Amino acid sequence: MATTVVESKEWYMAAYAPEGVPTSDHLKLRSVTLSLAGDSIPDGHAIVQTLFISVDPYQRTRMTGMQDGLYFSQFNLDEVITAFSIGRVIQSKDNNYKEGDIVLNPFSPIADYCVVPSELLIRKIDPTSGVPLPDYLSSLGVPGFAAWVGIEVLGEPKAGSNVFVSAAAGAVGMYAGQLAKLKCCRVVGSTGSDEKVKLIKDDFGYDDAFNYKKETDLDAALSKYFPDGIDIYFDNVGGEMLEAVLNHINKHARIPICGMISQYKKKWTDRDGVRNLLNMVGKEIKMEGFLVGSYLDRFGDFAKEMESYIKEGKISSKYTIYHGIESYLESLGSLFTSTNIGKVVIEFKS
Repeated sequence: MATTVVESKEWYMAAYAPEGVPTSDHLKLRSVTLSLAGDSIPDGHAIVQTLFISVDPYQRTRMTGMQDGLYFSQFNLDEVITAFSIGRVIQSKDNNYKEGDIVLNPFSPIADYCVVPSELLIRKIDPTSGVPLPDYLSSLGVPGFAAWVGIEVLGEPKAGSNVFVSAAAGAVGMYAGQLAKLKCCRVVGSTGSDEKVKLIKDDFGYDDAFNYKKETDLDAALSKYFPDGIDIYFDNVGGEMLEAVLNHINKHARIPICGMISQYKKKWTDRDGVRNLLNMVGKEIKMEGFLVGSYLDRFGDFAKEMESYIKEGKISSKYTIYHGIESYLESLGSLFTSTNIGKVVIEFKS
């Protein structure tokens, strides 16, 4: 290798952001000198060059400095932050990996290059398989798996079920709706723009959709789109939408709670309360929060099913792709402004 030392840029946590969207006061970019020489890394490690980074709402919850909500550990101050990534092995001191291997790392530093324990590399990716690399961070990654767990495992869809998906054009929502349609359900989604309403109907096969920002009365909107009530609500947003749904839920309905993005920017004392939880008793509703890490024993079933759907052209994906490590702060902020479509990823300069 001609180059043995590089300047690697990385994002680190300079200060916690208890509320709002993190800014350059909280997240900062710095350069560190990194040796790419094989004898500079410990046994059982690899040097990986980042190709793609996944940008996800849960990352925001690790930047508050408080343990609540999703209960993910907080990023340490002055340390590099992490995310799911796809990278290329540059050097390896593990016989299972060699130079040029494309790998998936769920705990990758958001950096141009990194030295990581090879045990963190959860799989190799065949770049000649015909599957676009970002799909391994999307349809075949955590968003697709989260949608599958919520719909297939917890939602228990039946043909003809009325399914409602919030944040339906987001990284998880776009797959939740498509999976429900493949189970012959009637599916309606809510999104934050007219463009996204058209997208999920035309590209993802939703039966109907509405722009929640244009609805002054969510109860009236749900009465219009669900005259026969809701059997499954795949919740990505929480807050006012969850409260409205509980007024339209059918008996023995299921509510898989994947996330509550409308509440992530607020301190827990300022978050919206749900006033009609008593409906869960009268309607005998099953509401269940979940983290995909608790269902890893089902990942093989998911991957087999999803790969089959993809090959048959039954699942579509959309991406908002940012370019270069410098765009991380902007891309993170986009998750909370409804400006992105589908899965948000950063493509690094290779």
